[in-house]
Amino acid sequence: MEKSLHLLRQSEWRVIDQSAVGIHFHPLQSFGTDDTLCASVGTGHAPATARTWVHHHTIVLGIQDTRLPFLEKGREFLEQQGYQSIVRNSGGLAVVLDEGVLNISLILPETEKGIDINRGYDTMWHLIQQMFADFADRPIEAREIVGSYCPGSYDLSIDGKKFAGISQRRLKKGVAVQIYLCVNGSGSKRAELIKQFYEIARGGEETRFSYPEIVPEVMASLSELLNQNFTIADVMMRLLKELKRNSDFLYAGQLNDYELELFPGYYQRVIDRNEKM
Repeated sequence: MEKSLHLLRQSEWRVIDQSAVGIHFHPLQSFGTDDTLCASVGTGHAPATARTWVHHHTIVLGIQDTRLPFLEKGREFLEQQGYQSIVRNSGGLAVVLDEGVLNISLILPETEKGIDINRGYDTMWHLIQQMFADFADRPIEAREIVGSYCPGSYDLSIDGKKFAGISQRRLKKGVAVQIYLCVNGSGSKRAELIKQFYEIARGGEETRFSYPEIVPEVMASLSELLNQNFTIADVMMRLLKELKRNSDFLYAGQLNDYELELFPGYYQRVIDRNEKM
């Protein structure tokens, strides 16, 4: 864990906060933006950057999900429930994004030796632990929560209930460590939606890939787990406080001129991948 502290410690942190404008931009733009930031931060055209974002009524599918035998039926079901579905370019399986889910991307430059994949995960885990350090009696663990959607060895949980998942994206010597945090709302209701999606999209057929058997009760939001009515803004304040503590200079920014030039190309790649899927 000690090495991960060094990654969180940066001389400057730029914060691009898009947590309040999610209804006005498409989720695919978020993935195009993170790729742009990877290329920019990785090549030294921008400092380490934290980007926060919220999207409404969106299911983000993983590459493996696109191989489900009845995928279109599953997507039709999601649409009937009021959710759009897209495919992301980082690892993992289906996750729910809505107005109660805060996404945080930490975009870091790879050092000469490179950033070991677990260091990236540990950095995000440490950040979230520090953000909620005032709940010391409710430790945040990182381990796979069987029965959750998009399970992985860095599922973040309290008392065995998952509230967050982490993924990584590497590009042009930049590393984006991305987390979705279920801040408020019902974690089990989100899990029930994904459970039904898999049941419909799998259609009872045997598949080469082992999709998760979802148990909705193993998922919850931070508000449920910590018995607090957290808003997205509350968690944003905790994040900014931690980043400030770990830098000499914290400032709010937007894409710079170099990034604005790069963005259309990366955004188009994300669109093309989704159309292909």
